[in-house]
Amino acid sequence: MSQAAQAITKPASEVIRQAQVSQAPNGVCFASIGQISLSPTDLERTVAAVPGAIAAALERKAYYFVPLTVSQGDETLIADRYDVALSDQAVCHRNLGIGDSQYVFISTRLTEDKFSVAFEFYINVGHAFVERAGVAKSFSDLVWRQAQEKARGETSFDAHELRKLSTGSGPDAEKARNDYFSATFADAIAIYLLTLSLDVDYFELREREYPLLAPTALAERLRAVAELFPPNPGFEFAIYYRRRP
Repeated sequence: MSQAAQAITKPASEVIRQAQVSQAPNGVCFASIGQISLSPTDLERTVAAVPGAIAAALERKAYYFVPLTVSQGDETLIADRYDVALSDQAVCHRNLGIGDSQYVFISTRLTEDKFSVAFEFYINVGHAFVERAGVAKSFSDLVWRQAQEKARGETSFDAHELRKLSTGSGPDAEKARNDYFSATFADAIAIYLLTLSLDVDYFELREREYPLLAPTALAERLRAVAELFPPNPGFEFAIYYRRRP
């Protein structure tokens, strides 16, 4: 019985030189390589959901949607298809900086569903935006009020841990507070973008390592982000507390 040939891998730098990069109407640069899990239509919609005001902060960045991003020491390799022999070395994403440009490789075959791939992309977008543009004061005021009111849960493990530090009396409380605002803003942007491209069930966001933010508190944060970054034409933001039949 013949064995299937191992997937072909290439250095990330070679993929950057060879891949054809597209630019979405919002200005986000992206490319797809190999047998990815998203159809071209789904991929285009995922990228196009990023509002223009957020996309403007992503200049000199390009997102590459690939089957597997493989980490081998200091080298990043890109596989042309899923390969179980490479999956243990694969990572969800890897950022590669060359000169003053940054290239983000997102593995699409570690999970097969659109939700996970889109969320990985949007988390990267959220953190990249906050790193470039900072946190809106209106949002940080809202989040701090929720923390003072002891709203249950958080939006990520980092936010959960930073909230505990920022509400304490230790010497690092002020720095933790700023980091907490950054983490929660990036999280809220990512979840907001996810709701623009997909019909998201709140409980799909659940985590085991920390309690998920209470629905009313999350809704407040998402509405605040929507006011700052209205949806692009063709996309809609809405919150339903009871799923329609």
